[in-house]
Amino acid sequence: MNSAMIIQWQFKVLSAVLLGLPAIVLRLSGIEPAAPVGMVVFGFAIVASAFLLAWGAETAEKDISASLAVAILALIAVLPEYAVDLYFAYAAGHKPEYAPYAVANMTGSNRLLIGIGWSMVALISGYVIARGRTVSLKSFLFESGATLSSRRRIELLFLAIAGVYAFLIPLTRTISLLDSVVLLLLFGLYIWRVSGCEQEEPELVGVAEYLGKLPRNTRRMTIVGFFVYAAIVVLSSAEPFANALVHTGKAWRIDEFLLVQWLAPLASESPEFVVAFLLAVRKKTDSAIGTLLSSKVNQWTLLIGSIPLAYLAGGGSWSMHLDARQVEEVFLTASQTVLGLAFLINLRLTVFEGLALFLLFIAQFFFPQTEARLWLSVLYLIIAGAIFFVQRKQIIADFSGFWSKKCP
Repeated sequence: MNSAMIIQWQFKVLSAVLLGLPAIVLRLSGIEPAAPVGMVVFGFAIVASAFLLAWGAETAEKDISASLAVAILALIAVLPEYAVDLYFAYAAGHKPEYAPYAVANMTGSNRLLIGIGWSMVALISGYVIARGRTVSLKSFLFESGATLSSRRRIELLFLAIAGVYAFLIPLTRTISLLDSVVLLLLFGLYIWRVSGCEQEEPELVGVAEYLGKLPRNTRRMTIVGFFVYAAIVVLSSAEPFANALVHTGKAWRIDEFLLVQWLAPLASESPEFVVAFLLAVRKKTDSAIGTLLSSKVNQWTLLIGSIPLAYLAGGGSWSMHLDARQVEEVFLTASQTVLGLAFLINLRLTVFEGLALFLLFIAQFFFPQTEARLWLSVLYLIIAGAIFFVQRKQIIADFSGFWSKKCP
């Protein structure tokens, strides 16, 4: 590890720390900046805290036992996103107009993970594999891409269960405490199941690689410092950032639903995308797609399951009712999830499949009409159904005896 690289990584850490300071200062001083300014200041603070949490969570895998690491790190890494979304759900309990924003943030982050994250890993992995070689277009599209290890079937199975269950939400037009019970139990079962797998040496990249080489005590104190500081920044920024998004949209006549749906998740998901990108470049495709897959399971269980609890805590009833737009968003997100599962069920994501996920994701912005988006959802399900039908025998063989195995 050369000195120039160390200086570069130290500069990144210092930048993340400094970007979080204005948010803390503003909250402590009681100053309320104009909505656009607040959106930028608190937005950058959340991005910075997300990077600190991601670096700390990655590095902590070297020092924490497997089961404890899975339980704790799954919560820590997604804190920025959950803080914003749960604030919207909490506020909706006494401000009904905020209810759509909770669903907007949740569906946006989920669709970004697959439409941008999974696609990016497949495309980069295919490019890295094909670079310097003479390959046909057919080979590049259908043979290159990301490959997963068999142990990823755990995430795939739990995502499949949560994904199927999610279709009940648009059918009932509510997210209720019953959904919380089911999804939080599913998340707990997922944590219990993966804790039985042997801990592997983590693939550290970037700043985490630098932190991983520090002496043990120094490393642990640094990680704790990252967690504490980032938590303070997140708690200081979540509420003003969420409100700034809404007020900026109204002031600039931009659909605030879209700002909440895409800008906020982009801020909180950016560290995961960077980590996945670096792992894909290093040909660590299982770790790259596995990181995003695990995050998807967490969001589709823990995040959705927590929304009714936050809504109730904010003064709402035992269930949060959804309007037509929210129902459409949840249905589209669930349909995309099913197609993503269909592509990954053989533990591979080819360049062609990555392109398909990306293009279908982009298509929603060109067809904002409700009818068009419903047809897009149906298209997701038709393609997924065809894939599941063709591979049905292999799927049954791969997942048979799943619970009797300690780890796939």
